[in-house]
Amino acid sequence: MKKIIALTLALMLTVCCLAGCGGGEANENTLTMATNAEFPPFEYLEGEEIVGADVDIANAIAEKLGKTLEITNIDFDAALTGAATGKYDVAIAGVTATDERRQNMGFTDDYYTASQAIIVTADSAIKSAADLTGKTVSCQEGTTGEQYLLDNGYSVQSFKTGAEAISALTAGKVDAVVIDDAVARALSSKQEGKTVVLDEALTEEAYAIVTKLGNDELIAEINGALAELKAEGKLAEIFEKYELPYDAE
Repeated sequence: MKKIIALTLALMLTVCCLAGCGGGEANENTLTMATNAEFPPFEYLEGEEIVGADVDIANAIAEKLGKTLEITNIDFDAALTGAATGKYDVAIAGVTATDERRQNMGFTDDYYTASQAIIVTADSAIKSAADLTGKTVSCQEGTTGEQYLLDNGYSVQSFKTGAEAISALTAGKVDAVVIDDAVARALSSKQEGKTVVLDEALTEEAYAIVTKLGNDELIAEINGALAELKAEGKLAEIFEKYELPYDAE
């Protein structure tokens, strides 16, 4: 009986070791990505599938690296924190590489130039940023749009998603929305003419991919993949697919 028990334990140990080895290989062959699929046209849901320009870029990068992409959809702040702490390999969610963020997380090379824009109702008297004085403005929390509003002393209502921010506008709870330009246009286009996006750009920003600070090997690999995708015209193709302006230079 003792021999049988010993043999059983040995077999169990062997299986566990093999399972551990298999898990490690799977992890090495997987690129884990955190995102917030509430940011069209960069990441959003079509049914239960996460799609968008960032998703196409992430898949193209994963293919270059010989990895399988695994996406987790969570809140924007959680996506950044998850990548910064190493819970996920990367966060790709229309993330602006600010100096403040660079203190706590690593960034790849830039891949897209964006700006903050203003959404107002079609009959609004707000025609420029100067008209926002004394007004209440909504935004998505944790974003550079929120930081812009706070830095400039506006009365701010922050929401988990851009969709909630624009719903507050159409419900008359706020006077305007500030959010990334391409996202502003995507969200506004769904409002059946009730809202418009002002032409004035409030900022100029650059999107980059987030990873853990000091993860230089992964950053170098992704930068190499981005350079290849740019040289091949793949980045331009992806942005054209989603009707996003893109300067290939």
